[in-house]
Amino acid sequence: MTTDPIADYLTRLRNAIMAHKKVVEVPASGLKKDITRILYDKGYILNYKTEEDGKQGLIKIALKYGPDRRSAIQELKRVSTPGLRQYTDASRLPRVLNGLGVAIISTSRGVITDKEARTLGVGGEVICYVS
Repeated sequence: MTTDPIADYLTRLRNAIMAHKKVVEVPASGLKKDITRILYDKGYILNYKTEEDGKQGLIKIALKYGPDRRSAIQELKRVSTPGLRQYTDASRLPRVLNGLGVAIISTSRGVITDKEARTLGVGGEVICYVS
């Protein structure tokens, strides 16, 4: 059993991308659903759906590849871990690839991107970087 379910989620995505899988299944949670929604909204994945399995449920994620078999997701990096939480305020929100990537932030307004957090003027826990 993993002590960091978000790191497990990101690793499953990374491994599926390296194996050129079309679909990956991950155990569901509220935070994972929010991260998946952001990946879909920003165009990093084709689609996703949640399924109930009698336990915590599953998220099925359809991965997105270009014509040259390159994934839309080039890098997934976990920032804040259970052993070392990384928080930032609104004035020091990170920029990923000078604005080309996305930082996913857990704020008092929900799980949002760094750009949305800048607009709202809120800080929070930096969950991961996607580029």
